[in-house]
Amino acid sequence: MSGHSKWSQIKHKKANTDAKRGKVFTKIVKEISIAARIGGGDPGGNPRLRTAIESAKEVNMPHDNIKKAIMKGTGELPGVTYEESVYEGYGPAGVAIIMEILTDNKNRTLPEIRFILSKNSGNLGETGCVSWMFEKKGYILIDKTAASEDTVMSVALDAGAEDMRNEPEEESFEVITFPEDLPVVKEALEKASVPIASAEVTMLPKNYVVLDEKAAEQMLRLMDALEEHDDIQNVYANFDIPDDVAERLGK
Repeated sequence: MSGHSKWSQIKHKKANTDAKRGKVFTKIVKEISIAARIGGGDPGGNPRLRTAIESAKEVNMPHDNIKKAIMKGTGELPGVTYEESVYEGYGPAGVAIIMEILTDNKNRTLPEIRFILSKNSGNLGETGCVSWMFEKKGYILIDKTAASEDTVMSVALDAGAEDMRNEPEEESFEVITFPEDLPVVKEALEKASVPIASAEVTMLPKNYVVLDEKAAEQMLRLMDALEEHDDIQNVYANFDIPDDVAERLGK
């Protein structure tokens, strides 16, 4: 189980359930609002806002919700002011974790996240303690049953992708881009009728920590708990779970 690929697949499936109870909606509304506040309400000139709107459409968020979130960000409607921050720490077996935060109250959020980590065999670290282990990249997942390797590779690389990975044991092709090239590569694949399972700007680990069954179970529990927290927008970690362990855990 490639840590990033497999967790991205788990998250993608999980998002459908979360969307039904509004969890994903809440996080995307926050992201749209702060993207509009920082870069303006025109998605044509604001790549971050454009990406957030695409995420909203993927989970079928109503257009009115998107419009109101933009207007709250630009100040046309009253809304909560969110503050961005990044927390770093460690999980079971020394797994490196980065958490991107959007909160209206850091004094509430920080102790809550520290508690989640400590409850699940982790701990909060100092700023910069693990960020050097990751690279910011555009990341696209494509189900292997949806397109051929030659098609994905040809279209993606021609559009400016940095790399295309095809791990034999994985269910998806992974397309890696520079963050600013993600929209262009994604659009090229869509024009070539290549269905995309998910596309995001993410933090890719430079190396992975291989987990045994006990640590893997703890790590997945911790990831779920962090993802569930309303103020955590994204969680990145450099864990790797062998296939036989993943099968025993039912993931």
